[in-house]
Amino acid sequence: MSEENKFINGIYINREYSWLMFNKRVLDQAVDTTNPLLEKCKFLSIFHSNLDEFFMVRVGSLLTDAKLNPGEKENKTNLTAKEQIEGILKRTKDCYRDADAVYAKLVKELNKAGLRIKTGGELSQKQYEKCKDYFHSSVLPLLSPMVLDAKHPMIRFENMNCYMMFELTKSDRTMYGVMAISPKLPRVYKIDAGKKTTIITIEELIKTFGHLAFDGYNVKSSAMLRLTRNADFDANIDDADIERDFDFSKFLKHKVELRGSQDAVRLQITEQADGIKAFVLKLLDLKKQYCFTVKNAFDYKFMMSLGEFFDKTAADSFKYVPPRPHAAVVPQGTSVLETALARDIFLAYPFDSMDTLVRLIDECAEDPRVASIKITIYRLDHRSRIVEALKKASELGKEVTVVIELCARFDEENNMYFAEVLRDAGCTIIYGMGNYKVHSKIISIVLMDGGEIKYVTHLGTGNYNEQTSKLYTDLNIITADKEIGEDAVSFFRNIAICNTDHKYNKLLIAPRSLKRGLIDYIERETEKAKKGLPAFINAKMNSLTDKTIIDKLIAASCAGVKIKLVIRGICCLVPGVKGKTENISVISIVGRFLEHSRIYCFGSGEDRKMFISSADLMTRNTDKRVEIATPVLDSKIEQRIFDMLTTMTCDNVKGRELRADGKYHVRDMTGEPVNSQEEFLASRK
Repeated sequence: MSEENKFINGIYINREYSWLMFNKRVLDQAVDTTNPLLEKCKFLSIFHSNLDEFFMVRVGSLLTDAKLNPGEKENKTNLTAKEQIEGILKRTKDCYRDADAVYAKLVKELNKAGLRIKTGGELSQKQYEKCKDYFHSSVLPLLSPMVLDAKHPMIRFENMNCYMMFELTKSDRTMYGVMAISPKLPRVYKIDAGKKTTIITIEELIKTFGHLAFDGYNVKSSAMLRLTRNADFDANIDDADIERDFDFSKFLKHKVELRGSQDAVRLQITEQADGIKAFVLKLLDLKKQYCFTVKNAFDYKFMMSLGEFFDKTAADSFKYVPPRPHAAVVPQGTSVLETALARDIFLAYPFDSMDTLVRLIDECAEDPRVASIKITIYRLDHRSRIVEALKKASELGKEVTVVIELCARFDEENNMYFAEVLRDAGCTIIYGMGNYKVHSKIISIVLMDGGEIKYVTHLGTGNYNEQTSKLYTDLNIITADKEIGEDAVSFFRNIAICNTDHKYNKLLIAPRSLKRGLIDYIERETEKAKKGLPAFINAKMNSLTDKTIIDKLIAASCAGVKIKLVIRGICCLVPGVKGKTENISVISIVGRFLEHSRIYCFGSGEDRKMFISSADLMTRNTDKRVEIATPVLDSKIEQRIFDMLTTMTCDNVKGRELRADGKYHVRDMTGEPVNSQEEFLASRK
């Protein structure tokens, strides 16, 4: 059986394999002729960044599972952690080969456009001398070369840092030299400019001239390398409780500090330097299949900023056409709070601006009727206007409660910082709920208006992060519905007392009712189909891995329910399998913006019920996190979201269709081309 076939078991696809296919779709955008040149460069950078995180988190987690539970099999393709890792490592070699080919293609396109990216071996004599001078004056002073011997023991390879290593000889002795590449060094050096600009990466400079740091030695071989360490860790409240002077933030800070020193999960090396590779693998106790030879760079973030080497007119022509300025959903001069009290407000990022939400909190800070503001925070912009608005509200005497999830992976330090800032401003800070990550996106505003309690509640699918709201597609509803407002107040009260068993009126909240509630609606459609009635499920999410829900969807398909799914990333369900999933279609959209909204829609016409949610249909979300799905109550908003969902299911430009062979295919271009994101941009008001 081929490695690919191992990852597909009839109607199920392995989660890790599905993710690798998703990242391949990201890489495909780097050669998609409908994308401008500099945007293609960004997609290549995103591909590599995604792969880095995949190894740190998913491969790291699988390695832990392989040690602790070697015989345990995942529940869809019955593969052990070891078998999954073996398949991942083989597939990753193909990923690097494909990415190297894409980089070579982009370098040629950039050259035609007027930007040459050179390697050390491609430099002219004049360029070589200029780069050598630059290396001596501006690079070498920031390097700390060291020869490894009894008095200079091996340095520790830090997670995701680049190192240059040399196999050296002197007086018939062989030894190794090493130096870390300082992150303070600029990633790119501009050699010259004229009709064309020539640049070289810092990695290429150091590969070309790094040997000059080892004066008096002969260089036998050299290679640049980068180590990836396991960045996955558990931060359970039970473990923290045993700490003296218990403070979960201190416990988590210690865990984050350990992230850079965990076990190695990948070694990347630029050359076939057998001696160096064998030496490092032995030092790290790492098997050779975890080592990957990389032709060009480890970190492609420099591809994100290549526009600075073109004049503005040229750079703009190689990027997406900027969207026209946002028209305010609630016009300037009109109160967002009063509007929300009168009718539901709908925001679709990035086609609408987050400014409306910031304005709402600013108004609440100053409105004497507002008694309290409560909010959940998972990820924030480093210069958050939301935080500033909350601080102002607290300083003006409002009761402000912030549930800030410290365990948001790779944002732990940012969240710990903002927790301190908000606490210093007088806000009440809660670090989550027990061992459940609080991933919900909710703001509860309570007003005392003439003796009457009123509620305004914000519910969304994405983070309160102003930067990502310009890049991610997310949906938001601001409502004054009384029952939802009461549910929101109850939600924050239950977070504070660590109660997951409360029964809510309208909101579906994980871990107690979200999964069961969605399954009830799937089963409702299934029963309708069994009776010969029209039955439909339309849904959009980032990932589908929860086997219980997958099996319910399969049963619905078998009963005749027509199911249309838009799933950007991981999908562990194979659609279109005759007699099982033939009534299910799955498409993935990877485009200009990161698809991030979650929509769950059941039925049709007056019988239709729609939810937007912070949760994907993954076991981690449905069973192990605090998540919210809110019903869409306003008929006009509900119809608008359904229309958006319909447009996405018709996307034949950026949409890729998952078929019964377990592979994603370019969709047939029948009729007019539909690029859903561009259509939403063009139609924004």
